[in-house]
This record gives sequence, structure tokens and C-alpha cells, in this order.
Amino acid sequence: MTKHPEALALLAESGRLLACVFGLLDRTPLAGMSTLQIDAMVERFIVHELQARPASKGQYGYGFVLNSSVNQVVCHGVPSASVVLRDGDIVNLDITLEKHGYIADSSKTYLIGDVSPAARRLVQTCYEAMWKGIRAVRPGARLGDIGWAIERHAKRNGYSVVREFCGHGIGREMHEEPKVLHFGDRGAGLPLQEGMVFTIEPMLNRGGRSVRTEADGWTVVTRDGSLSAQFEHTVAVTASGVAVLTLRPEERGMAGKPA
Repeated sequence: MTKHPEALALLAESGRLLACVFGLLDRTPLAGMSTLQIDAMVERFIVHELQARPASKGQYGYGFVLNSSVNQVVCHGVPSASVVLRDGDIVNLDITLEKHGYIADSSKTYLIGDVSPAARRLVQTCYEAMWKGIRAVRPGARLGDIGWAIERHAKRNGYSVVREFCGHGIGREMHEEPKVLHFGDRGAGLPLQEGMVFTIEPMLNRGGRSVRTEADGWTVVTRDGSLSAQFEHTVAVTASGVAVLTLRPEERGMAGKPA
């Protein structure tokens, strides 16, 4: 599960390029765009501008570059011409990128236009929860420390953590060991070692944690129809702590803030 320095350098390059994709999305007025239009834009950028491969396309038979999960969609939302982002929506865009044989994975929940205070608070808390988990990463810590930090922050703010999906090791394959749960017990689980690379990607619901998969076999929604938010980064365990491989420029210094 640990990567050699050459692999870590290539993973960092894939992560840097993937951060550029989110830079593009940050600059794009998403309101009024369909999720299929966003998918096509991201594919063009990855392939033509970054000279990389959108790793999700074709994976497990999936036909698109990204997942677009709007409002009550928890994850794996399928891009569609009929799903147009409107004022007040929240949407998680989950994107993978492969360069030189190594894959990075990241997601961000965007606020579209004038979003309600309740939705804004959910999104902010989910972002904070991801960083709580990231800051728990260091050699000698355990996987349970990550989940414990995320779940504690979510529960303190009145939100539930989806348990059916988790973070995962990543490298030449999209999904590798270990599995990284977003709930758990402090001090439990696999010890973290320098060179491990995995994603941390909590999904928080405003209501209950129960989810269901729709008839398309992909789209996962909250069972009670409540809003859901998600954030994700690919991280590496370093000798002194953690490196966020998909870090965006505005996030510099975030990993070093107090937990």
C-alpha cells in the first residue's frame, strides 16, 4: 500500500493537473449549464489542454468524465442534458485524472447562485469535516482517527455521515487498499505509514444517513430527500504528516491549521 518516491512524484503531478480542472470550474459561471455540458467542457480541458486522460470514463462501464450530484444526490450523479443547474442548487462535481499511468481523484461541492443558509452551512461543514480528517493523517496514526475526526465534526453540527461509501487507496488503479471510512473509533484500524496514498471524501446529509440507488444503477440519493454534500482530496502520508496531492491554490496552508 506504500508508494515509492517516483510514484509519489507522478501522483503529485496528476493531482496538480486535477487541481487545474477545479480552477477552470471555479472560473466558469455554472448557473444555466446542464451537467452534460459541464462534463463535455471538463473532458475537453483534460484531454486537449492538460494532455491527460479522464480516468472515470469507461471505468466500470461508466460513460462520462465526472459525477454531477445535485441537491439530494449523494454521489455518482450521471451527467444529463436535462439536469440544468439553477439558482439555489448545490452540486458536487467528482473528477478523476490519469497522467503517466497514475490517477488522482477529487471533488468539490459548488453553490449555485443564491443558496439558502441551511444549504450553505451543510456545504461548509462538510468541507471542514474533510479537513478534520486530513489533519488526522500522519505516520503512526490509524485509519480510525480519520473517520473519528470527520464523524465527530459532522455530529457536533447536526449532520449524518453516509456509511455506504468510503475513501480508498489510489495509484495505478482507481480503487486500491486501504478503505478509508468516514466514521469510526479513535486509535482503531490500520496504522498509517509514510508513502500511503488514499482519498478522503466524506458525504454529509442534512437529514438521516440512509441512501438508496436509483433505477439507473448509478445515482445515489438520500432516502429522506434531504440535501447532501461531499468534498474529496487525494492525500499522501509523509514523514512529517500529510501532503494533499490535489490541493488547490486557495487551500495552501489548510492542512497545517489546528484540528
